[in-house]
Amino acid sequence: MTLRSYVISRILLTIPMIFILLTMVFAIIRVLPGDPVLLHFEKVENPQAMEEMRRRLGLDKPIWAQYFDYVVGLFKGDLGKSMQDYSPVAEQIFSAFPATLELAIFAMIIAVFIGIISGVEASKAYNKPQDHIIRVFGIVTYAIPVFFLGMILQMVFAVQLHWLPVGGRTYPTMEPVGLVIRLSQPPWGFAVHFLLSSIPGLLTLATCLGITKARHRKFTRKIVFAFVVAFLFVWILWAFAGWHYMSIGELRIATGMYTADSILEANLVKFVQASRYMLLPSLTLGLVLSGVFLRLTRSNMFETLRLDFVTAARARGLQESTVTYGYALRNAFLPILTMMGLQFAALLGGAVLTETTFSWPGLGRYLVDRINFRDYTAIQGAIVVFGVFVSIVSLVVDLLYAYLDPRIRL
Repeated sequence: MTLRSYVISRILLTIPMIFILLTMVFAIIRVLPGDPVLLHFEKVENPQAMEEMRRRLGLDKPIWAQYFDYVVGLFKGDLGKSMQDYSPVAEQIFSAFPATLELAIFAMIIAVFIGIISGVEASKAYNKPQDHIIRVFGIVTYAIPVFFLGMILQMVFAVQLHWLPVGGRTYPTMEPVGLVIRLSQPPWGFAVHFLLSSIPGLLTLATCLGITKARHRKFTRKIVFAFVVAFLFVWILWAFAGWHYMSIGELRIATGMYTADSILEANLVKFVQASRYMLLPSLTLGLVLSGVFLRLTRSNMFETLRLDFVTAARARGLQESTVTYGYALRNAFLPILTMMGLQFAALLGGAVLTETTFSWPGLGRYLVDRINFRDYTAIQGAIVVFGVFVSIVSLVVDLLYAYLDPRIRL
């Protein structure tokens, strides 16, 4: 099986998996006890208002009709309306998702760094006191509940030492705004702007032609036609987008992740503050997950360090760090890469408890609040977004694995 066929097959398998996920979530949410309409009115009977709320939310329809409307809305990018304030669920979720994504990225970096470094050192000192100490550390960090570890870190570094904040993302007046570019429409007309915008297109065309020539490919009619069509398409889009944003007057580039937005804003003070608030929750999640990478790295590196190519590299007089990290770890990294994708789901699940512990305004805390109010549409939307994101990460890991190890495509 070629790499292209493998990619297509994995994408086609991901689509029904996501569809099954949203179907199961829809069914399970409807089975849970509790009436969201009655809870909204705090059990005060007002039949007319309750009936109006059911009508607005579509709860007066049969289950199959609700499911059909929900699926159709998903294809339109509509996750429904909240059962509490009738606001769009998609806006609420995507305003909270950057905080969870930022926490997940930093926690994964910490987990991989600590786990791989500790696992490599344990494999080099196999069955020695250093190995035993690292193994005990891995077992303890993996076994300890994430919320308990978070409270311990809060007590030590926030309450006792006053080094780091207890919770939240940043000060109320320190939210980074990202990169703001103030634009003004050029004095000349659109025709002149269209001609000037051809410069990036010509550079792109020259780059593509250079790459094609470097690969010693012949310039057939199909290749020349494809290059010309691509050039014209990019030229038109670039000119239209540039003219449109210049007409707006201001272009704001923001990710919702405070550390990234503070860098885009070029504000060192906000970056330091965002990093201080990020450190404790990301360290909590990262330490809990580091035990998995530690044990996996240790077992794979223990076998790899005893292979013939490692012995040959040492016989050539290479430095031990080069042999360990440049040769052995690179060959033992494929199972670790797979585990990174698998553990990302556990990381997002652990983020629910971590965000609650640290008052982190992310998607996990949002999901807990919506569960308390029996907000069907918000719960469905949050879980589906979680599932889609994990599916995309798993798909990317599978494609990387197939690219690095062609044997799995056989």
